[in-house]
Amino acid sequence: MERAIADGRVTVDGEKVTAMGVKVDPETAVVTLDGKPARLVEKQAYVLMNKPRGVLSTVKDQRKRRTVTDLLPPPLRRLRLYPVGRLDWDSEGLILLTNHGELAHRLMHPRYEHEREYRVTVDKSPDVAMLERLRKGVELEEGRTVPAGVEVVGDGVLRMVLKEGKKRQIRRMLEECGHKVRRLERVRLAGIELGALATGQIRQLGAGERRRLLELVGLVAGEETGEKPGDGASTPG
Repeated sequence: MERAIADGRVTVDGEKVTAMGVKVDPETAVVTLDGKPARLVEKQAYVLMNKPRGVLSTVKDQRKRRTVTDLLPPPLRRLRLYPVGRLDWDSEGLILLTNHGELAHRLMHPRYEHEREYRVTVDKSPDVAMLERLRKGVELEEGRTVPAGVEVVGDGVLRMVLKEGKKRQIRRMLEECGHKVRRLERVRLAGIELGALATGQIRQLGAGERRRLLELVGLVAGEETGEKPGDGASTPG
C-alpha cells in the first residue's frame, strides 16, 4: 500500500495522496485505489450487555421501539455491532454484540451446539415428572426439542441449559408442561458469563475472554484479534 500511495494510485475525496500517514475520517472520507472504492477495515469489537426487559434484540425496529444498539455509546454504534442470537422482548440477561461475523455464525449455528444457560422463574413449583419431560425433550409445533439440562435452584426457580435456540423456546416448553414463565434471564452464552453486570449496562470483553471465545468456536484468537496479552480493558456502559 505504501508503494501504491507513492505511485499516486490512492485518492481521498477525489484528491491524489502521495504522502504517508495521512489521516481520514472513516465515516465520511471516500478513499479509492486505482479508481475503485477501498473498503476500510473496521476494528473488531466484542461487547457484553445485560439486556433489560422491553428492549429488542435487533439493530433497528420499524416501529421505533428501543433496541440493544440504542443502549450503546456512540463510538460503539459506529462499529456496526450486531446481537448474537436473540432474547425476547420480555426476557433479559446476556446479549453479546459483535461485528465478527464468523464468530456470530459459529456461536448460533445448531451444529456447533454451544450451551445457553438461563435462570427461569415459573408460577408454581415443578414436580419430578415435569422436570423429566423437559430433560427428555418437549414436542413443539416444529418438532421435539433437544434434551435440556434442568435443575431446581430455588422456590419456583429453574436453571436450564439448552444447546438450541428455537423461537420463544423455553416459554413454549414450559407452557406445554403446564407452567407459566414469570421471569427469564440468560446468564451464560458458550463460555461467557453475565456475572454481576447490572441491568442495561455493557462492558467490552477482556483479551482473555476474547481468546477463549474464539478458541471455543475453532477460530485462532491471535490471528482473529491481532491483540497482545493484557489488551482489552473493560468499558462501562
